[in-house]
Amino acid sequence: MAKVKTVFICSECGYESAKWNGKCPQCGEWNTFTEEETVARSSSQQAQREASKRRSANLADKITAIDGIETEDDVRYSTGLRELDRVLGGGLVKGSLVLLGGEPGIGKSTLLLQICNFMGDDHTILYVSGEESMRQIKIRAERLGVDSENLYLLSSTDAEAVNDAIISEKPEIVIIDSIQTMCIRDLTSSAGSITQVRECTNMFMRTAKSEEIPIFIVGHVNKDGAIAGPKVMEHIVDAVLFFEGERNLSYRILRAVKNRYGSTNEIGVFEMLDKGLEEVENASAMLLSGRPLNVSGNCVACVMEGSRPVLTEVQALVTKSGFPSPRRMSTGFDYNRMNIIIAVLEKRAGLFFGTLDVYINIVGGLRLEEPAADLPVALALYSGLMDRPINDRLTAMGEIGLGGELRAVGQAAKRIREAERMGFEKCIIPKQSLRGIDLSAFSIEVIPVSNVKQAFDVINNG
Repeated sequence: MAKVKTVFICSECGYESAKWNGKCPQCGEWNTFTEEETVARSSSQQAQREASKRRSANLADKITAIDGIETEDDVRYSTGLRELDRVLGGGLVKGSLVLLGGEPGIGKSTLLLQICNFMGDDHTILYVSGEESMRQIKIRAERLGVDSENLYLLSSTDAEAVNDAIISEKPEIVIIDSIQTMCIRDLTSSAGSITQVRECTNMFMRTAKSEEIPIFIVGHVNKDGAIAGPKVMEHIVDAVLFFEGERNLSYRILRAVKNRYGSTNEIGVFEMLDKGLEEVENASAMLLSGRPLNVSGNCVACVMEGSRPVLTEVQALVTKSGFPSPRRMSTGFDYNRMNIIIAVLEKRAGLFFGTLDVYINIVGGLRLEEPAADLPVALALYSGLMDRPINDRLTAMGEIGLGGELRAVGQAAKRIREAERMGFEKCIIPKQSLRGIDLSAFSIEVIPVSNVKQAFDVINNG
């Protein structure tokens, strides 16, 4: 007879312990252990299961040389949204398990229901919802204009029953919305717990691989902004996509955190409208819309998001502090990197921020993680400190070293071409990035500099 066993599981890494610990011995996080009840099988049942596994574990005949494995030409499905296809690496791969996470109300279910309208023309799709009834999904589909005949709905939270339905009906694409609502009855823990989420994901992963059916699963996020459930769930799936953006803003950014079949540097930009999500192909124009002109503390940066150059606005506010210790805040830019840049400007350029509050903001909800954003941030800080506006038709790129020197950036020609396309007249780049670039091919004025002081001289000269 099965016995109930109490274990403590780390919510960050999935480590199991027989007793509660303040600090996880595997990942080092504090206060992450939660109590779960699991079913422990008797020794005879466990022995029978192990014997059965040994009898079926003869895999010698299934070993195949890699040269003997054929790949099909149509290994990827187009989702109908070029922004989503770009993030996935060219389309949805057969047999892949894709996790889509994001804040509640950000547009996860809307995005998946929209792709059903396009993919339903050529493929059968099973949409499984544990949060909504089929009537509610139908109402939402009518609002979004989704009327595919190959779209089938199922409202259930029984993960094993859903898995059996997938195997028997064999749809070409499956959507699970959401994994936190699915549960396996043999497990005594409640739906959404670490054990349930992990085991349900494992079960759908085996089905996706064995039946060659791509499966989308929706994951909620916790209060820290990470996908709810242990980190092991992210290791199970093939791709982790994350929806970013403020709920009170209309723009959404889809980013790949993990992708076994493509790059993790690509982003997709969408705008939330009354009739659903609409693709934003010109991300630079979107991020620069409404930019104030002739205002100090503003500089346009040109960064690479995968293979796409994107222009975005960097804002800096430097003001007198009303506190004994000045404040430093950063939105969309690494806080520690901002402090390093401030230290370099004080040491190498003779500027003083010691008693001043400094605020950095990246407009549009974009997060700049590329080192090429260092120079635009430094120019915005200089402009804000001196209260001297930067030319509205000037953009910059470059990594700043601790000596105040500027390091080369990759794909400089693509960045310059994007700035030229958007109507900019001047572009500050590191001198080392000139290698292999034909300046005569551009109508924009390219200004090479070696350090931050030379960049400030360009600003002072207009």
